[in-house]
Amino acid sequence: MLMRRYEMPWRRAYEVYAAAVWASAMLFFAVTGGLGLLPRQLALPLAGFCLAMGVLRLAQGVHTLVLRASLSGRGIQVLSTRAVARWTEKPDAVFLGFGFEWRPVHSQRLYELAKVDYREFTVSPRLLQVLGYDARPQPDAEIGLPYIHGVEPREVALHRPLQNFEGGTLLVGTTQSGKGVALANLVTQAVRRGDVVIVIDPKNSRRLKRVTQRACEDWREPDTFLEFHPAFPEAGVRLDFTFNWQKPTEIASRIQSIMPPDTAGAFSAFGWDAVNVVVQGLVELEERPNLVKLTKYIEGGIEPVLEATLRRFYERLLGAGWRDQPEMKKLLHDAHRGNMKRPSEAASADLLALVAFYEHHVPQSQRNKVLDAQVRTFRHNREHYQKITANLLPVLSMLTSGDLGRSLSPDPFDTGDARPIMNFEKIERAGHVLYMCLDSLPDPSVATAIGALALADLAARAGMRYNLGGYRRISLFVDEVSNVINQPLIEILNKGAEGGIFTTCAMQTLADLAKRLGSEDAARMALGNLNNLIALRSKDRPTQDFVVETFGKTAIHSVRVGLSSGADAHLGDFSSSYSTQLTESFEEMVPADVLGKLPNLQYFASVSGGRIIKGRFPIVDPDADEPRATRAAPPKPNRTPAAIAGHPS
Repeated sequence: MLMRRYEMPWRRAYEVYAAAVWASAMLFFAVTGGLGLLPRQLALPLAGFCLAMGVLRLAQGVHTLVLRASLSGRGIQVLSTRAVARWTEKPDAVFLGFGFEWRPVHSQRLYELAKVDYREFTVSPRLLQVLGYDARPQPDAEIGLPYIHGVEPREVALHRPLQNFEGGTLLVGTTQSGKGVALANLVTQAVRRGDVVIVIDPKNSRRLKRVTQRACEDWREPDTFLEFHPAFPEAGVRLDFTFNWQKPTEIASRIQSIMPPDTAGAFSAFGWDAVNVVVQGLVELEERPNLVKLTKYIEGGIEPVLEATLRRFYERLLGAGWRDQPEMKKLLHDAHRGNMKRPSEAASADLLALVAFYEHHVPQSQRNKVLDAQVRTFRHNREHYQKITANLLPVLSMLTSGDLGRSLSPDPFDTGDARPIMNFEKIERAGHVLYMCLDSLPDPSVATAIGALALADLAARAGMRYNLGGYRRISLFVDEVSNVINQPLIEILNKGAEGGIFTTCAMQTLADLAKRLGSEDAARMALGNLNNLIALRSKDRPTQDFVVETFGKTAIHSVRVGLSSGADAHLGDFSSSYSTQLTESFEEMVPADVLGKLPNLQYFASVSGGRIIKGRFPIVDPDADEPRATRAAPPKPNRTPAAIAGHPS
């Protein structure tokens, strides 16, 4: 059976003492040989042998001290956006901070550290300097245990090929663990690459927004950065999420995506049908649908759309004199005299006559499917119609009220509003960077609806790119994904890579996502579409289990020591035995409890199809005091920077 070499570095560096003894022996033989006390033919070989053994033991001792020195961890590193650029000079690579590739030997060291108190084996900052390490270890006040990153003393700049991130990336971590800093690093790189960047931020992170702005100022055109904020509509842009579509049914599907996820299937299907009837009618009238119009005709009734559609239909079918038809005249006369029952108060007398003529005098072969659907809705019991659209109307009302309605249903002919009107096609063509603040803390329902609608529109855009081809690579970043996840986002995760959309989702716990989607199985199914995982500190046990399952298992060696003794009544009858046994067992590559002890900004990651790395993100400071025209020198890492898998730093 093949077994890995067993190593126990968490001990005193006894090899240093042995090196001192060998050095003393070398001096002894050198002196005695020089004084003639020993033949030189004997003294010199012995001195040379002692020198070789001393060097060997010293190297072994220094190796142990180096391992112990790294137990103090690494302090948090702050870089400017310009300094980050020095680590991201190649556009086909993603910079993931500083760290190392996690191998079975690191798991072994971590399991051994769980048996001892790591503080007994740390070394002084002065010795750290002598050994060539950063003399600023992790402060004692910092959250997390420093030795987790210290199981490997040689730290490098971490790079992975950009193409490995086509399948999506999941960023998971508890509050204040560093998700925002990690997103800032990834967003900065996406902006610098020239991607179309869309950031959906439910909680409005000022740091992340400022980093995004600064990256646009440094590497993109002056008007590249766009902002949308429901609480401050005057400072941002207007977004039309119903502008781009290939089939009218797409709009109904987008509206359906913002309905509560626990809505029963029958109600959801009828809501879709109600929206689709209105959309089809507006398209028939050559009017562009928007949220305000949809809300108006679903809440107030389909009657105005139906009447206008019927008038246009009769003009095409019967000509300009359609009102002079005998049957039509009779129906109009009866309707105005009140001889026809009104299904609703919004139905005019003319409409009653037009519908009756359509139902009784228009042959089936000449009828219009759009009109058939409108007439069916018109004849539907009004009270029942209001009940089955009750889940749809509150959401639409939220999105069309006040300033938000003018921001999401923009009127291009409104000369009093100078804000630009944008949609995802325009954003993509121009290469913009859109930062969407959803303002979820004061109004979570509206934030969820806006985020879900934006993702539904983006999913439709992904489908168009899939069918027709895209213009630029789109980098989508969704913070607090449990607030906005819906079926369109799952479709983007599942098929977005084919449409050139690189998605990064951030969340806190698996339970948040499970609550949103209805079950943990549904949450795991959604997360299964993300090929890369970056795990910061996590205290939730189901989340920890999900992460360590992704990392897999490895062989861990354990030493078992046995000691036994015995004595008889007879004098001198005494026996003892001592045994040492090396055993091997398969354990988690990264223990689950270790994820709850990670310091801020440090992470474990599974990228590029199972490559496990241990890293730490630097803080990107967008307001660093440095001349913009001068490239800042990058900070010197603890060891010579090199990329994992041979990629140059």
